[in-house]
Parts: sequence; structure tokens; C-alpha cells
Amino acid sequence: MKGTVNELSTNSKNRNVKNLCIGINEFQKGFQPIPNLVKDESGDLLADFHSILNRWKYHLCKVLNVHGVNDIRQTEIHIAELLALKLSAF
Repeated sequence: MKGTVNELSTNSKNRNVKNLCIGINEFQKGFQPIPNLVKDESGDLLADFHSILNRWKYHLCKVLNVHGVNDIRQTEIHIAELLALKLSAF
């Protein structure tokens, strides 16, 4: 808080209007917590860290069509091998 006030004071003395206005707007908003909630497939809210990670993992696997892969690094290795084979064919 003290640092923010000092920064606003410095910006005011230096006539740095842009940073002064940004600082005042942020100061007026105050603390606004960011909710860490995710909906699962049935629409229920998930708040637990591990269940949110599992939901994102499931969603990204579904979107990227990477079913049954537990380790992303293994997928990258297979892709790199395929690219190397295609390049060596040229």
C-alpha cells in the first residue's frame, strides 16, 4: 500500500500522467479475487485444485484428440520421430 502511494506520488511529481491514471484506477478498484472455479461436463462447479487440473486434462485431450496418453513428452517424441522420417525421405 505504501509503495503504491509512493509510486503515485512519484508519477505525479514527474508529470507522468499515463502511469498516474493507471495507478489511480488500479488503486480505486481495490482487491478483487479471481475465482478458481471450473464447470465439469454435467455443469457442476469444481473448486478443488486436483479436480480442476483433471478437468483441464480431460478437456484438452478431447480437443486435441490425444486419448490414452499419460505423458505429453512421449507424444512429443513420437511426433519428432515422424518429422525426422519425413525429412529424411526428401
